[in-house]
Amino acid sequence: MNRHSISQHGGNMNNFPEKTCDISRLVRHPKLVSAALEGNKTEQRRDGIYAYPDEEFELDGVVFIVTALKRQNIGDMSDVDAQAEGYASMEAYKSVILNMHKGMEWKGDAKVWVHCFERKR
Repeated sequence: MNRHSISQHGGNMNNFPEKTCDISRLVRHPKLVSAALEGNKTEQRRDGIYAYPDEEFELDGVVFIVTALKRQNIGDMSDVDAQAEGYASMEAYKSVILNMHKGMEWKGDAKVWVHCFERKR
């Protein structure tokens, strides 16, 4: 079953760098898909650009729209940021990321792209 689909509106109007991955790969883990569907996940950090503002994607038949794309140092994340990612705390977020990426070193100055999104109204 294809859980993700895309509709493009306007492309790269804000002069962001080129995408490094397709929007269909932005939110993939079943727990994170569920968190987004429940309204508990409104951000996804990635090391590359997966979507531009105003792009739409679908999770289990529900359409979401990317509302913002911004750069952030991973070390500047707060508990509030981790909660927007669908985790209870920054410590929980960091633990999951390090477990998913075996051998990864947590470098506070590493830059990530923050994809902000919401359900389309």
